[in-house]
Amino acid sequence: MGLIYGYDIYLRPRNVARALANLARLAPPARTVPPLEVVQSPDDSVRGEPRRSGLPGGDRLALPFTSHFKSEPVDCSTHNTLELDMSLMFDVDDALREDARTGGREPEADGRVQVGYIYATIRFESLLHPGYASVECWAATSGMSRLFARSANIRKAFTDLTADSAGVCCLFDTGDGAPEQVCWLNGEPIRETVSGHRFPDRRALVATWPDSEK
Repeated sequence: MGLIYGYDIYLRPRNVARALANLARLAPPARTVPPLEVVQSPDDSVRGEPRRSGLPGGDRLALPFTSHFKSEPVDCSTHNTLELDMSLMFDVDDALREDARTGGREPEADGRVQVGYIYATIRFESLLHPGYASVECWAATSGMSRLFARSANIRKAFTDLTADSAGVCCLFDTGDGAPEQVCWLNGEPIRETVSGHRFPDRRALVATWPDSEK
């Protein structure tokens, strides 16, 4: 099994639509497939319980991505998660420049380079705290996982995405049981590890998050 590194963003459910719109701004300008419509029906419930999704009832988002490599509309009111297949643009740094060179790609005129596929799982109730949603963006290959670890600009893009989406926390996760790295917490970029002195475990980290209803 290859490496599966990713960035996990935690945010209030009401901000999920905002995060998806911010992700869309990182997509390549040229598209060869139709936009993906993400909707939430007015019946805002799952199994009879209120859903706290960030997608307003009845609204639609058109995203420049696919879901399971298809472009059919996805109704979030019938799912606990949303899966996306994405290509994203990042400002070039040394790691991205080297990756583009070995991959036979050239940076765009605006100084950005395309990386993809990146897979995203949006959980309307995150695994760490049911009152928070999560946007989990993970690399499709071992080579891309190493790039996620090396590139300062990829890290910055995901911490900026957290900030712009009013997220409370961003973790870099290697997916192999190793301690996660905390990249952003409560409005500030930081460099800490879960299982370190400050955060001995995930519970200690989550305890620093504000009330998800406020």
